Amino acid sequence: MSRVAVVTGAARGIGAATVRGLAAAGWAVVAVDRASDDPRLPYSMGTEAELRAVVASSLAVPPDSGAPHRDTARVVAHVADTTDADALGAAVSLAEEQFGGLDAMVAVAGVIAGGVPLWEMPGDELGAVLGVDLGGPITAARVGIPALLRRPAPRNGRFLAVASAAASRGLPKLAAYGAAKAGVAGLVRGLAVELADTGITANAVSPGSTATAILEESARLYGLGDTRSFADQQPIRRLLTPEEVAAVLVWLAAPASGALTGAVIPVDGGLSL
Repeated sequence: MSRVAVVTGAARGIGAATVRGLAAAGWAVVAVDRASDDPRLPYSMGTEAELRAVVASSLAVPPDSGAPHRDTARVVAHVADTTDADALGAAVSLAEEQFGGLDAMVAVAGVIAGGVPLWEMPGDELGAVLGVDLGGPITAARVGIPALLRRPAPRNGRFLAVASAAASRGLPKLAAYGAAKAGVAGLVRGLAVELADTGITANAVSPGSTATAILEESARLYGLGDTRSFADQQPIRRLLTPEEVAAVLVWLAAPASGALTGAVIPVDGGLSL
């Protein structure tokens, strides 16, 4: 029987790569995204067309790949604001009704804003960063963990979230973003203790500069022409790919990661050194 995941922020970037990675590993996935712009933010969010394309690519298994056959019943798109408990709860219900339960809740959705000192940051942008980057994972935990607990014991449930190198490294003009991502680190540590003896673990990954729309917006906020200068800050001297971060999330979602909980794993090309 396939394990079942809900993944937020699934239309592009790390979320999209996570959906594809889980699907390739034989998971059933509900791919969730807002799929519309946020009026509080000055850059474009993922679209419903991108979300549908992620689902389609997740189902496109090469005939000689050796991967198990999947059809449209195994990866589905669901449009929802990940800060809305009712909307995100509907995605969890879909996973339970269509696939029989939930084994991993993966909170990837994120945004960025700033480019000015915190005290000059517009209130709507501040609310978006704190609401999506910290409120989103909290909402995912509140609606997802009860479903994880509904799996009969012994279970191998996983709550996963995406923090950032900004959670542990002060970045100028991104104080709110860093605060939200530090909150994600505290969230998984607290959940790990609360979930003791349940068979469910809580962990996060902390990416460095990754080739995503958020990094492109970061370059704009810093007045940079492109994202290449971010690569020089990382010892590997290149940007990470979304697939590299997603590969760690896919491993964390698997039963083999059961000895790890309350951890924030740096997937950052050495940026945190």
